[in-house]
Amino acid sequence: MSLTVMVLFAVGLVLLVAGAEVLVKGASRLAAGFRISPLVIGLTVVAFGTSAPEMAVSAGAAVAGQGDIALGNVLGSNIFNVLFILGLAALISPLVVSRQLIRLDVPLMIGATVLVILLSLDGELGLLDGALLMASIIGYTGFLVISSRRANRPGDAEELGVPDAEHSGSMPMNVLFIIGGLVMLVLGARWLVDGAVSMATAFGLSERVIALTIVAAGTSLPEVATSVIASIRGQRDIAVGNVVGSNLFNLLAVLGLAGLLSPDGVQVSDAVLRFDMLVALAVAIACLPIFFSGFRITRWEGLLFLAYYVVYTGHLVMAATGSVALGGLQSAVLYYALPLTALTLLVLMVQGWRERHKH
Repeated sequence: MSLTVMVLFAVGLVLLVAGAEVLVKGASRLAAGFRISPLVIGLTVVAFGTSAPEMAVSAGAAVAGQGDIALGNVLGSNIFNVLFILGLAALISPLVVSRQLIRLDVPLMIGATVLVILLSLDGELGLLDGALLMASIIGYTGFLVISSRRANRPGDAEELGVPDAEHSGSMPMNVLFIIGGLVMLVLGARWLVDGAVSMATAFGLSERVIALTIVAAGTSLPEVATSVIASIRGQRDIAVGNVVGSNLFNLLAVLGLAGLLSPDGVQVSDAVLRFDMLVALAVAIACLPIFFSGFRITRWEGLLFLAYYVVYTGHLVMAATGSVALGGLQSAVLYYALPLTALTLLVLMVQGWRERHKH
């Protein structure tokens, strides 16, 4: 692997992160200027902005006909967001979970994952599939904005660290931030995809594995920064809301745009359909019992998420390299780790339900 490829990949990654930060700054201030509620800014503008790298990478890969990267980037990012980011944030400080996230946004995240799986059963995400996914994210965003404007409360912006209308900056400057961020994202996405393909070839790994690990983690760096900083500062809900909102955006907007732009549709391989999509669904469903157990994510639950991410990544690498240890890992997870985790989460749900009904 040449030095040029490594530099190309690194510069692309830097541009993606920097572009996302500039985009989020401009978009959040612009939204605040229109007096949209901070909760909606967190679930839409901030979450969608930090997912802009995923959109840029997957859209570029879809146009280039690299379906494994377009799809693997989204699934890998969603798995990374929940297992690694929430796990790390909870390990730093236990996270409080909003009731609205449990009642609305997490079920929608699960439903969106199921929808993508159903649309992929024919082996591709085509033009009509992309249009349906894009229509869904537009409807979700519209619902949040309308609900927010009806229940807008002054003073929340300062609480969540979002600039209020008086400190939102000038509109031309905010628009320049957004445009500049988008330009950086487009360039960064192109270089990152080119570098990832070259790395896959050099190391003998498939594009699917590179997309699900290196590219997915790289494009999720804005979410890492946002959620970890929110956890350190003890800001209520932001860490979890950013992850859930980003996952919804990835599934509906990113895959929707990829389906619309891909000349022959985004091809879905059997390996992705039978394993990676099911893992993404299991991760989304796992949020419910953990979130329901007292409406918080404890440190040990964060450690559990991180452990499962290590296992998932190890499985991908072992499968790609044909490791003889793969069978033992699969058996350990299937027959020991998963049943034990399910039993533990069930007990936590029952305990949480009893505690809430005592009061």
